[in-house]
This record gives sequence, structure tokens and C-alpha cells, in this order.
Amino acid sequence: MSEPHRFDRGHTDDLMSFLTASPSPYHAVASAAERLEKAGFRQIAETDAWDGTSGGRYVLRGGAIVAWYVPEGAAPHTPFRIVGAHTDSPNLRVKPQPDTGAHGWRQVAVEIYGGPLLNSWLDRDLGLAGRLTLRDGSTRLVNVDRPLLRVPQLAIHLDRSVSAEGLKLDKQRHMLPVWGLGNDVRDGDLIAFLEESAGLGAGEVTGWDLMTHSVEPPAYLGRDKELLAGPRMDNLLSVHAGVAALTAVSGGDLPYIPVLAAFDHEENGSQSDTGADGPLLGSVLERSVFARGGSFEDRARAFAGTVCLSSDTGHAVHPNYAERHDPTHHPRVNGGPILKVNVNNRYATDGSGRAVFAAACEKANVPFQSFVSNNSMPCGTTIGPITAARHGIRTVDIGVAILSMHSARELCGADDPLLLANALVAFLEG
Repeated sequence: MSEPHRFDRGHTDDLMSFLTASPSPYHAVASAAERLEKAGFRQIAETDAWDGTSGGRYVLRGGAIVAWYVPEGAAPHTPFRIVGAHTDSPNLRVKPQPDTGAHGWRQVAVEIYGGPLLNSWLDRDLGLAGRLTLRDGSTRLVNVDRPLLRVPQLAIHLDRSVSAEGLKLDKQRHMLPVWGLGNDVRDGDLIAFLEESAGLGAGEVTGWDLMTHSVEPPAYLGRDKELLAGPRMDNLLSVHAGVAALTAVSGGDLPYIPVLAAFDHEENGSQSDTGADGPLLGSVLERSVFARGGSFEDRARAFAGTVCLSSDTGHAVHPNYAERHDPTHHPRVNGGPILKVNVNNRYATDGSGRAVFAAACEKANVPFQSFVSNNSMPCGTTIGPITAARHGIRTVDIGVAILSMHSARELCGADDPLLLANALVAFLEG
């Protein structure tokens, strides 16, 4: 193999912009859609009739997006090449009755979403973002991207046991952010503030899906700036790479139909209408087949030849906890994407899937690494096994190795995002 791709500041700079513009799954799909539009893709509604003409299309549903490109002359039974990812990240989400407080502090009632590293949200300046639903049924994105909230940690003087026993956080009592002062806590204060921030009239908002985010921007880190620190890399790094790859191959003479499927709710099980365990992807693929004049037989042939790369971040070897990793599998940052394997099907990769990914990496001149969990520890999972089981398509689990997974601020190698994107391009091109 010849020399691998070297660090391209432009791609990683663009990832940093994407992370900043995407503080919620709803913002992430809006950011992805904007990039697809610039590349010539057009949005189509699920309620409209679809045609079989060539070109790029995408559908949005809440915090999920599915985009695909139909090459000229694609047959109804043409297989798909799918990059799968997810748009959600662990965080603190606002409850239905958000206004609370005690002892002269105004606070926001939050619920824990997914499995965040709770300590990483302490003493951090937080903004608030998400989706507002208006009285007429329409929605509006909102992003207060300034220091608005803070979860204050208890001073060590008031908890001497923390040095010996470690930090113990109660999710209900200890994770309420403060956002102001006052003894008169009134229902509707937070939503009234957000209505004003979004330029809406009083009482227009009747529903909300809101979450906290760190307002500290992504940044290069290290002596030679070979590392990247930032929020929501799990898994917006893969969403960004998938969008970049799909727009790079669109317009070509392709043997497959390239697809990007970025789902919501992976961090809590994927069981929703916008999650990987929902009907969205299967519905889009089937409608694409039928719009090109296909039959159920064509659908079966297309699915039989389809391959999905489930791209999600994985674990780089941690220099302070190397014993937690498998002793012979130590993925390193900037070593290229990782191939995730678990024989108990927590990851969907098998030998034939490995061959597909190895071929894509060889074509792209991209190195790759293998990851398996330490046998003494439970293994995480992804949308990969769900996608394989629900749709009966061959699926391979891959990703980029990072540290601090599920922290409010994660860490990866600055080379790896581009290496992943290059591998995805080669995969989609077939």
C-alpha cells in the first residue's frame, strides 16, 4: 500500500463548523440538508407521490434524514450502498414542566437522555437548543448559543468524602442547572424566554423538544494540533463524513444507489419513528424501487445485493486505562477508521463484511484498524445489528476511534475524519 492520505485542514475545519451548527438532532439534519441542497439534492415529502427520475433526493423526519442519489439508467433491482449513522448524543433534556428552583435560585428541570458522563456536564457553560412546536402545528428551531445554564458542582469543603470515595451524582437531585435568581418561580418563564429568543409571540409555543449543549467551540489540541476536541462527535462526525461522501459521488456513473441514513434516538435504543428500529429506511428504499417501476421481486433482489456501513464512533486505546481494552486490539487515533467486531452480534460485522470494508479502504488508500471489546466487559452496540435484522441487508460496523465517549466534549485524531470520509466515498462508489 502506498502512503496514506495526509491531514487535510479543510475537511476537519468543515467538521468543526458542522458540530457548532448542530447542537441538536434537528439542527444536525437541517445542516445536512443545507449541504445536500448546495450539491443539487432536492427535498421530497413523504406524503407526495415519488417519481423514478435520476438525481439526488432527501427526506426529513424530525431528527432523522435519509438521502440518496439515483444514477442515470438505474434499474428497479439496482442494489443500494448505505452509510448509516445517528444524529443524537447524550445530554440533559428539558422536562414538560421546566420551571423550578429553590433557595433563591431559578433552575430548569431536566431529564437525562442516553448515557452521558454526568461529571462532564458539571461547571460547564451551557446553551439551550432544539425544536419548538407552535400552536398552528408548525415547528421552529431555536438555539441559544451563549452561556445560559450551568450545573454547579458541590465544593469539596462540603463533601470531603469525594476525595476518598469518588464523585457520586444523583440524577434527580444533582443535575438541575441554574439559570438565574429569584424566589418567584413562575410556570412558563423558560418557554416565554425562548419565544422571545426565536422572535415568536407570547403563547405561540405549545410543545418543545429542548436540550443542553456546551457552548465551548471545537478546537485543535496538542503541540502539533494533531487532535480535535469538540462536542457531539458521537456521532455527528459520521453524519458529516456521510454527507461529504454522498455529495462527492453524486452525479457519477455508479453501479449502486448511494444512500445516507442518519437516525435519531440511537442513544436510547432506536425504537421510534425516526430511529433505526423504525420503518423510515425500509420505506424509503422500497418506495425508490417501486418509483422506478419495480416489483416485490425487484425489491427483494435490490435488498439482497445491498450493503450498509454502520458508522459510529468507537474506543481508542486510553493511555491511562489500557487494561480496560483487549490486549491485542489497541486502536489509535489518526490510525484510520476502525472495524468493529463482536461475535455475539452487538456489532453486525462478519468476515464477508470485513472484506467489503477492506476493499473500500484499499481503493481509497486508507489504513484501518480492528476493534473488539475486552472479554471481561460488556460490549456496546450500534444501529448496525438493528439495520441488519430489520431489513435483511448485510451490515458492517465501522467508525472513528475517540476518547471521552459520551462526554460533553470528546476527543479524536484530526486526521481520522478525512480518512473516514475517503473510505466512505470508495464504498459508495462500489
